Amino acid sequence: MKRAALYARVSTLEQPGGLAIQLEAMRAYAAARGLATIECVDEGVSGSQAHRAALDAMLLAAQARKIDLVICTKLDRLFRSVRHLVTVAGELAAVGVDLVVLDQAIDTSTPVGRLLFHVLAAIAEFERDLIRERVIAGVRRAQQHGTRSGRRIGRPRKAWLERAELEQLRRAGASLGAIARRFGVHTTQVRRALAAGDKPGAQAPPEFPAIRRLAAVGAAG
Repeated sequence: MKRAALYARVSTLEQPGGLAIQLEAMRAYAAARGLATIECVDEGVSGSQAHRAALDAMLLAAQARKIDLVICTKLDRLFRSVRHLVTVAGELAAVGVDLVVLDQAIDTSTPVGRLLFHVLAAIAEFERDLIRERVIAGVRRAQQHGTRSGRRIGRPRKAWLERAELEQLRRAGASLGAIARRFGVHTTQVRRALAAGDKPGAQAPPEFPAIRRLAAVGAAG
């Protein structure tokens, strides 16, 4: 007699009666085929979670060859994505455990069912390749044309803040914030550049590194 695991799941947002409906349908299927059953139930668990108590226990039972068949009512009861479906189905197939999904009429013990899973695997691989290509294309476009903010991606190029210019702007009454905005840097960079030559005995460099310089600054603030 074949041993079947009946897997049912309902989330916290679903009607409690949904669990009984799933189990009733699976019990009827198993009884009609003379299957010995164990019931694995995840109640109040979101389908977005890959690891669930009953699901993990069922997969361990499959790996230990304690079951021959996994039954569920819908694909979304058991799997959280196409990729998850292909991964778990591959693990079950590796240990000789078949999968039956009642509402989708899937049965991997039949040639048609196995063909369907090959198609799903191809779709998942195609989806993965599309995502990778889009990411690569987006990175290249950002490198060539900049991001939405107008800045190129990657580490910004360095320029220089000239302390003489900063001191001239300060004498003209410009605030640290106004100077920082003009040069496109943080006020800390401006403050450090101005203080570079104030230490006794220090040899201040004529220029100070900053993130970038937007435009030449005139004497007027």
